[in-house]
Amino acid sequence: MPPRASLGAFLARARSALTAPAPQRASPLTLVVGNESADLDSLCSAVVYAYLRTHAPPHTLHVPISNLPRDDLKLRTEMTAALAHARLAPDDLLTLDDLPADLAPRDTRWVLVDHNALTGDLAARYAGRVVGCVDHHADEGAVPRDTGHNEPRIVETCGSCSSLVVEYCRPAWEALADAEAEAGGDADVDAHLARLSLIAVLIDTTNLKSKDKTTDKDVAAVSFLERFVPAPYARDAYFDEISAVKEDISSLSFRDVFRKDYKQWEDQSGGGVSGGRQLLGTSAIVQNLDYLVNEKAGGDEQQLLREFRSWAGEKGLDIGVIMTTAHPDGRLQREVLVWAFNEGAVASCKAFYERFKGELGLAPWRGGRLDETCEGGEWRAAWTQANIAASRKQIAPMLREAIKGGARL
Repeated sequence: MPPRASLGAFLARARSALTAPAPQRASPLTLVVGNESADLDSLCSAVVYAYLRTHAPPHTLHVPISNLPRDDLKLRTEMTAALAHARLAPDDLLTLDDLPADLAPRDTRWVLVDHNALTGDLAARYAGRVVGCVDHHADEGAVPRDTGHNEPRIVETCGSCSSLVVEYCRPAWEALADAEAEAGGDADVDAHLARLSLIAVLIDTTNLKSKDKTTDKDVAAVSFLERFVPAPYARDAYFDEISAVKEDISSLSFRDVFRKDYKQWEDQSGGGVSGGRQLLGTSAIVQNLDYLVNEKAGGDEQQLLREFRSWAGEKGLDIGVIMTTAHPDGRLQREVLVWAFNEGAVASCKAFYERFKGELGLAPWRGGRLDETCEGGEWRAAWTQANIAASRKQIAPMLREAIKGGARL
């Protein structure tokens, strides 16, 4: 058996296949893509799933796509740090900018990781070509129940999507590792794959210490992955290193802070509280509102509000949301700021508050300093969140339910 390709060589092969002239391009081409926030879990899940599926029978090339423009990779400093542990650099990754303009939907098959419904421009063009998914979010019902394309449809509760990828690919991974060992091959590839998967799981579960997020599947994944990582390796040190990089947003502009971990969703039903369509955008930020006001805005809370209004205007939002996560004194803290920019959005946001304030344990932030009912049909409120178990994965469906005026997705 010839030695397996390194991760770098695999990504180079994937790039060549994707960017080849149309007559020379394989058809259909199988692409693996994470969600639009393009966080560690999405990026690592796509690379690891694509590599392992490519090297397992029937050896169909899977091309991992990072769901963001190439220029936005520089915002993912934690991904740069994680890639270094796998002897990779951001330039090795494929992004939305690498998708050929002439890549016809009929010539593609899409596998989704860390989400189960395509969004944005990808959805407009390729939604009908999704053939499988591995995800840990609420099931939106967009992926066919019977994929029939030799790809899984896995939507399960788990701390990290990477844990589900590891569980699904584990038999193939073990077979590859055993064959490599018998042939006297280099175990570096497995160590690099394991490093990428490990950090995604550890970050998403707070080093397996989050009681609300960590599941048995996450624990099993970490136990399996650490078999491949040679000494010197220390789980806590690895987690601390990447966490410190992730939480340092001091060099980012406000616009970059808002777009670093951003997701949006549009109600297409026309049957929401306001009777019309609404566009919801959520920015997850790894520092709290005190930091944003006092450090980023130099104590000027109006600057924070001006910057967020500008971002919401750029994205054309009806509802803009900031969700913060911080660890003052080592304790997990969450906050939510919701801003409705028109009367229909105000109705939806007030419905969200009335319905879920008890479940989320919402209380005015700093006595309501950021709250305001504005002229022109706007409404804004910021809260501390006592229910720290609820992240965007839980709160976004609540907001969407309030917009739709129906059952929680």
